[in-house]
Amino acid sequence: MGSGNQHLFYSLPQKKGQQSMTSQPKVLVAYFSATGNTAQTAKTLADLTDGTLYEIAPQEPYTSADLDWHDKQSRSSVEMNEAKSRPAMKENPKDIATYDVVFIGYPIWWNLAPCIIYTFIESHDLKGKALIPFATSGGSGIANSIKALKSIYPDLKWQEGKLLNRSSRSSIQNWVSDVMKNNTPL
Repeated sequence: MGSGNQHLFYSLPQKKGQQSMTSQPKVLVAYFSATGNTAQTAKTLADLTDGTLYEIAPQEPYTSADLDWHDKQSRSSVEMNEAKSRPAMKENPKDIATYDVVFIGYPIWWNLAPCIIYTFIESHDLKGKALIPFATSGGSGIANSIKALKSIYPDLKWQEGKLLNRSSRSSIQNWVSDVMKNNTPL
């Protein structure tokens, strides 16, 4: 570990008769990145939280032509125009049940999370886990995508998400510190 590597630990409340201890929730940083922007942010998050990094990779990688949002027949356009579209993932993470907190990262597509994020969510039992969305975008905000996720999956424990475009390590660390204070396991 480098000297600039700071992990976020949290004090757990003491039960009567127990010694004080520091603990960290088990964190999964799951992300989909079509062009590499979201991947960079996800790597920083995993480093700051000492989390496990997991790429939500499509079974069939997206090409530049697939991502052409000007072409209504491009793969991404067709998927985003079909509400029930669930692109296949390359693989599922192991032991997802052991994670307390799941950061879910994605680029904003058509003001929403890409459909492969829905595939990931529907492929796992995420009930009871703190789900923290984060996104990157060329121009859209994250609010509509979070609203849609909460609407589609109302029984899940969604936390405040954040758009992390070109965010510095220190600004990501400040956000993570704030959001993780509410997600310390008891």
